[in-house]
Amino acid sequence: MMKFLLVLAVLVIAWLVWRSGRERDREDAPAAAPPAGGTPALPQDMVRCPVCAVHLPRPDALPGSSGRLYCCAEHRRDGGN
Repeated sequence: MMKFLLVLAVLVIAWLVWRSGRERDREDAPAAAPPAGGTPALPQDMVRCPVCAVHLPRPDALPGSSGRLYCCAEHRRDGGN
């Protein structure tokens, strides 16, 4: 019976130490910072590169011949060949 009580005491002490460590980590963690601008960014139109089929925001796309938009200069140069 003494061995059971000893094991139980060790488990309780280990649990208390683990729990206090978690509480200390929560106190040390920085609080979540609010968004920098205060308002979320508006959604952007997405376009598809005709060469590799990747989707990217329209402002990041490179214009090519016949109004097509490409993801990079290499794909614009290839032009859908």
